[in-house]
Order: sequence, then C-alpha cells, then structure tokens
Amino acid sequence: MNNRKTKVLLIFSGLILLSVGAGILFWPHEFYKSNGTILGNEPGLLSEIRAGGGLLFGAGIFVFFSVFRSKLHHQALRLSALVYITFGIARLASIVFDGVPSTSLVVSTGIELLVGTLCILALRQFHINTTT
Repeated sequence: MNNRKTKVLLIFSGLILLSVGAGILFWPHEFYKSNGTILGNEPGLLSEIRAGGGLLFGAGIFVFFSVFRSKLHHQALRLSALVYITFGIARLASIVFDGVPSTSLVVSTGIELLVGTLCILALRQFHINTTT
C-alpha cells in the first residue's frame, strides 16, 4: 500500500475512532440510544462505559495525527488493526452468545472487520516494502 493510501486509511480509521470515542465519552446516553440501547444512571456503569470511550478517543488521536509523521504509520496501523479486529471479533462472539443486535451494530461489525483487515493488509505491504 503506497504512502497516500496509507494516509487515507489512517485518516478514515482515526476519524471513526475519534467520533465513536467522543460519543461514548462525552454523550454516552445519546450515543447508545442511537442503536437502541438505553443506559441507566448508575455511576459505576457510566464509568465503565466512558472509560472505553476514552480509550477509543485516545487511540483516535494517535492514529489521526500519525498521518503527519510517516515514522508513526506502522504503529498507527498496528493499533488500528488491533482495535478494529478485536471489536469486530468481540461483536461476532456477542452475536453467538447473545443473539443478533440492532442493524446499526451489525453494520458496525462489518465496518470494524473491514477497516481492521485493510490495516492488516497495509501492514503486510509495509513489511514487504521494508524487507525488500
């Protein structure tokens, strides 16, 4: 994958992580309601929810701003692949254990697996280019 395609992938990946992370961190009730999930007001639950949002937001900051430092592309692709593939596989496991969720979450699963796979392919190309 050439440098331009890598940058486009990192921008896309970073913006998704930033958007989802911000939604969960700052507006968890609204974010989850958009896919049919109603959160309560228990502080422990909200703390757990916001912590995950903060992690995604932080990952998004790193991935997005790595676009401007080519030395960080490899690490950002690895982080993106890890986050997206892990989320996608966890959602597939949830479908097996809990049943099929809302359409928006099924679509999210596909997007996560697609972006994660693209990051893995970009990493393979990165490895091929640096070893030849």
